[in-house]
Parts: sequence; C-alpha cells; structure tokens
Amino acid sequence: MKGLNGKTVIITGGGGGIGRAVCARFGEEGCNVAVLDRDQAAAQATVDLITENGGKAKAYAADITDYAAIETTVAAIEADFGVPTVLVNNAGFDRFMPFLKTEPQMWEQLIAINLTGALNMHHVVLPKMLEAGGGKVVNIASDAARVGSSGEAVYAACKAGLVGLSKTLARELATKNVTVNVVCPGPTDTALLKGVADTANNPEKLLEAFKNAVPMRRLGQPEDFPGIIALLSSDDANFITGQVISVSGGLTMAG
Repeated sequence: MKGLNGKTVIITGGGGGIGRAVCARFGEEGCNVAVLDRDQAAAQATVDLITENGGKAKAYAADITDYAAIETTVAAIEADFGVPTVLVNNAGFDRFMPFLKTEPQMWEQLIAINLTGALNMHHVVLPKMLEAGGGKVVNIASDAARVGSSGEAVYAACKAGLVGLSKTLARELATKNVTVNVVCPGPTDTALLKGVADTANNPEKLLEAFKNAVPMRRLGQPEDFPGIIALLSSDDANFITGQVISVSGGLTMAG
C-alpha cells in the first residue's frame, strides 16, 4: 500500500484475533507497530511474530478505559517510534445475553471497553496527528451496529455509537488531512466470539446459527480484515473518509 512504510501505527487489542492479524500486516508494510493490549504477554507474542518476520514492533500494556494510562502509553510510543499517524481502534468485549436479563454493571463494562476506550484513544492521539499534518483512523465496529444482533443489545449500541463518532470526526477533520473510517466485521472466528458463545445456553448451536446467517456460509477469519484496514490507512485511500465497510461475507449489504 502507498505511504505506509515507516509510519508509526497504534493498534488496540493487538494481542490476538483480528488485532494480531492486523498488526502482522502493518509489520509487513514496513510500519513501526505499537501493539497495545491490556495483556502484556499477548501483546509481546504479537511483537515476536512481527519481528521474526523482519518487522518493527513493540508491546505496550495499557487499559484503554484509563485515560491517564493512555496518555502515558501514547507518549512512550511517540518517544520510541515517532508521532503515531495511524490509529486502529480494534479492542472490544462482548457478552451474549438478552437485554432484559442484563444488569447495569455489565452495561458499564461493555460501554467502558467498546466506546469509552475508543473515545480515550481518539482524544489522545488525534491532536498528535493534527500537529504532524494528518493521519488515518480506522475504527473496528461490528455489523451488529448496522443491523442489530439478538443478545448483543449493549454491544451493538456501543458499536453504533462508534460509527456515529467516526462520521462526526470525519466531518470535523476533513480539512485537516485526517480521515476516519469504520470496518464492521460480521461473525468472526476469534476468542471473543467463542467467549460470547460460551455465555449462551447452547454455544455450538449459536455458532452454527451465526455461520448459517452469512451468505458465504462461513465465519470470518482474522486474516479477512488486514487488507481493507491497511488500505484505509494508506495513501491509496486519501479521498475516503466517513465510510462504513462491512467485512462479513455478505451478511450486510448496504448501498
């Protein structure tokens, strides 16, 4: 992709699943990859994967819901690699449960990770992009934000909020050489999905239902996402902003 080599990229939730695959792709593109995850060991495993293949990366353990910790972490990334001009907000968390059976404590946890954490990252990183003359943000939402998903009401609400935030920031920053776009995964074969399924009465039946809902009749794989995310982060996408793109095997088709 044009313009990625040498860029400093922050990927949240980079310790596994989609995040790890995305980190690996940016490493292949010659970026300085800041792998941010609250699990230091998982983040380091991603870094090891990148460096073994000749890339540059470093692990940063931080909780995205802690604004002060993010300020400290982003400052450390800048000291190590230079100003971050690509941000991929990928970290997420979900539990599968009908809304009327949920409790406010669960809402707070879901909102903190899926929405407040992304707000923190934008608020800390965007000023640095502006000072550097521009940058790219790719937010990982969910097809649940576009069409709803039974058992994921609060998660879907958070991801819909992320879509609205992204479109608003895309408008506010359009003349500042900062683009903000959204990628919406459909059901994807990750630890997160397995964890969600484990909270259901019949996990195997739920996973089969997810698969059958996809026209391609398979779950997404982490490797299905890095291409579009790298594209939206590159100079090839300089005139693309405020867009929401589903990567879901046809589960969502929006014109």
